[in-house]
Amino acid sequence: MTRQFSRRQFIKISAGGVLGLYIGSHFQGLVDKPVAVAAIPGGSIDPTGVSKFVTPLLIPPVMPQAGKIKQGSQNVDYYEISMEQFQQQILPSGFPMTTVWGYGAVKSASKRGLLVHNAPSLTIEAKAGTPVRVKWINGLVDSPITKNYLSHLLPVDPTLHWANPPGGTSGRDTRPTFGSAPGPYTGPVPTVTHVHGAVGVGDESDGYAEAWYLPAANNIPAEYATEGTWYNFFKDKAGAAYGATWGPGFAVFQYPNHNRASTIWYHDHALGMTRLNVYAGPAGFYIIRGGATGDGAVLDSRFGTPAVLPGPAPNENDKFPSNKTYYEIPVAIQDRSFNSDGSLFYPSSRTFFPDDPWPGPYIPTTDISPIWNPEFFGNHIMVNGNTWPFQVVEKRRYRLRFLNGCQSRFLILDFNNIPGVEVWQIGNEGGFLATPVNITDNNNRLLMGLAERADVIVDFTNVPVGNYVLGNVGPDDPFGGGVPGTDFAPADPASTGQILQFNVVPSAAPDPTTPPMFLVLPPIAPMPTATNTRRLALLEHASAFSGGPAEAMLGTVDGDGNSTPKMWMEPVTENPNVGDTEVWEIYNLTADAHPMHVHEVVFETLSREGLVLDTTTGEPVQPIQLTGSLRGPESWENGLKDTVVSYPGEVTRIRLKFATPGQFVWHCHIVEHEDNEMMRPYRIGPVQQGQPGAAM
Repeated sequence: MTRQFSRRQFIKISAGGVLGLYIGSHFQGLVDKPVAVAAIPGGSIDPTGVSKFVTPLLIPPVMPQAGKIKQGSQNVDYYEISMEQFQQQILPSGFPMTTVWGYGAVKSASKRGLLVHNAPSLTIEAKAGTPVRVKWINGLVDSPITKNYLSHLLPVDPTLHWANPPGGTSGRDTRPTFGSAPGPYTGPVPTVTHVHGAVGVGDESDGYAEAWYLPAANNIPAEYATEGTWYNFFKDKAGAAYGATWGPGFAVFQYPNHNRASTIWYHDHALGMTRLNVYAGPAGFYIIRGGATGDGAVLDSRFGTPAVLPGPAPNENDKFPSNKTYYEIPVAIQDRSFNSDGSLFYPSSRTFFPDDPWPGPYIPTTDISPIWNPEFFGNHIMVNGNTWPFQVVEKRRYRLRFLNGCQSRFLILDFNNIPGVEVWQIGNEGGFLATPVNITDNNNRLLMGLAERADVIVDFTNVPVGNYVLGNVGPDDPFGGGVPGTDFAPADPASTGQILQFNVVPSAAPDPTTPPMFLVLPPIAPMPTATNTRRLALLEHASAFSGGPAEAMLGTVDGDGNSTPKMWMEPVTENPNVGDTEVWEIYNLTADAHPMHVHEVVFETLSREGLVLDTTTGEPVQPIQLTGSLRGPESWENGLKDTVVSYPGEVTRIRLKFATPGQFVWHCHIVEHEDNEMMRPYRIGPVQQGQPGAAM
């Protein structure tokens, strides 16, 4: 196994301050050739010793509804879903089971509904325009009888700006101070669920990071805060908006499903703990179907008639294991590491971080947190909850809905080891693209940033019968753009360079689906002309002691081109009016690419432009200057998105329309970055009466 030198090993960040470094994204970088150095660290199970392609791919079943609710003249689909702890066979049979967390239904209106918890969890199937209401329960207790809280499976760093239940109501949601470097937090776990990509959702239902809540456990210390700063404010809003009642250990959120038909997903979003809570398991697909931009609106250009897309997908109340053959399959790709007892490995010390293994001292003596690592790359690939599974496919077309659910890892899916395959992307986060994109003509590779989704038709018609591996040539290190094998070393071909195996067999029947080149996708309504442009910065705060990263940060860029870092706790600086359309210019002054996610909206990717670099340091000069080298969005970005890749040394421009008032967030979806200051609140419209921090 090999791992590329990090950019931080080539260029030392000078101590102190907020600095940015550039290694060419689509351009010539400071490092011409990738250098292999060492195995991917993490855990005591060697990934090369784990059998691959012996476990069938789990196709997530559909989450059962608890019932229907009438809200005025409208029907609302209702769910009751808890997050719980359980054991799951993630590694192949013969290895120990792994203790994980996952979501699952606790109530079903149908006797056939699956009341099971899994990681990833069952798929919520929604209809465009029909609201979904979910009672999200924090079930992280030891049993329904004793109801003692469970501690985290992973080491929680209490020196970050995090939920901080021990701080009580006055100290919650802060960065606490310590007289000496603390050990990991072992108390009850805060959770709050975010449906990633939900458009038009009220802020009370968005999973705001400070609206977390602890389980309804019997042994929570009296001095602990049991809810986040915004929980009670949002509880009152939910009651007024749709008559929901919240209580100890749960919240009730409602999603209007204003999205175009699309692949979105749900996961935990607690302040300063997202990286850990999601790594423990809780996440799942949320697929919105129907409406004016759904499958029924796709046409076959040969005949002007409705096209036929690959299907079926799983349906609610299907048998499990299923007696159906599915031709539409959601595929969640994640990376993990494991200990010899099967438990999840995640770093317990900053000494683990390969680029800056700082041995201490830590906070409060220095500015370095004792546990937090700036990035983490698991050395096993997990797909739909199993390491390196296989999927039997016929010689016909399949629809695969890919999700990059990794921690810090950019994926470059490589279909080149599948002879005769043809791959077309038809959708991304915001639904169908404007036009299908032939991935096979794009080197048969598909770049996926963290949290990005790709709705893809994979045509196995001309693939010979046999077994073929879907590869990954993204790096085992932070990604800065460029070409695998030229600008960076691809993932280890014996482990993280493999995703899953397709076992191709003869087709059981003629393929009735429309070839992708003949698909006419539903038109995308253009956004209004922007009335305001915001200039935003992606920054990295270098430690004054080690020179390595102390925090990843967001900030603003003033009219003169100077950047200013902003912490999570600082007042809102992004405050569009309700109904406004804006252009956000995201200036990346760091060494790495960042997948930037804006809650509440979808947006258009407009352009990217290079920044002038200092010829000595390779950093963007400040005040910021533009090179004038402008390019449009990538072909697979021709639809609406909720997450966009911002490359180092560039400005990325997106256009957004803000329709729903409230308090939301924007952040990097490298979850280690998000948890340590690379997230900021933003507000649509005026301050709300009674909101936390508002003047009375």
